[in-house]
Amino acid sequence: MTTILVTGATGRVGRHVVQGLLEAGVGVRALVRNPAAAGLPAKVEVAQGDIYDPAAVERAASEVDAAFLLWPAFSADGAAEVVAALTKQVSRIVYLSALNVSDENPAASGVWGEIEVLLADTDWTFLRAGGFMVNSQEWAEDIRTGDVVRTPSPQAGRSVIHERDIAEIAVQALLNDKHIGQKYALTGPEVVTLAEQIAILADVLDKPLRIEEISPAEAEQAMLAQGADPILAKSSTTYWSSLITNPEPVLPTLKTLLDRPALTYRDWAEEHADEFRA
Repeated sequence: MTTILVTGATGRVGRHVVQGLLEAGVGVRALVRNPAAAGLPAKVEVAQGDIYDPAAVERAASEVDAAFLLWPAFSADGAAEVVAALTKQVSRIVYLSALNVSDENPAASGVWGEIEVLLADTDWTFLRAGGFMVNSQEWAEDIRTGDVVRTPSPQAGRSVIHERDIAEIAVQALLNDKHIGQKYALTGPEVVTLAEQIAILADVLDKPLRIEEISPAEAEQAMLAQGADPILAKSSTTYWSSLITNPEPVLPTLKTLLDRPALTYRDWAEEHADEFRA
């Protein structure tokens, strides 16, 4: 039976990848730092280890048929050694990349493009996803405890994507070789500004919410306080500001691959509503 290694298996996308593979009848091995706290289904083979530890990654990848790779850091420091350890054992890799990676110069497109370059000699599929709907969870504490959501650039237009849709594409790519060598640019089905996202949450929760716009500098400082790379923090706030007049595109890739409409932000809000309730 096919066995697939999933990194980031306890994360926002990874849990759905694990579930989709299990539903497809495939063996799943998950690389996790703390097996006792992973909360994964009993059928999952758990390999203890850290994604930043090449030796642990090499052990986890032994005798698997493919791997789902998520690199969780804002920097590619140490990634070359980890990718080498992974690809020493398995050549079929589905990598969760980012929409902003440029084909002309991926190495200059940030950490996601740098990882793509490291995978160039493998049987890769790159899932170049836009912003995740699940990132709205950063507002959860404010909404649970009050009625004010603080955000920069509330009129920024995002074509955010549901994490379940990303995972479904990942499962397809892991199980079908026709996806080898493909770079899939993935967005959600519509442009929804940050203000509109908050309004949808307010409607779903039946709770009035107010927006307090913060400056790009304040947002940058908040990211730095959470450990973000300074260059990424600066580029992110600049990018969000640019989306006010130049919203993100809506691409048909997801609907084509799934053969169904992509999930909407309201779908996501209804699924996750309890996370925003006191």
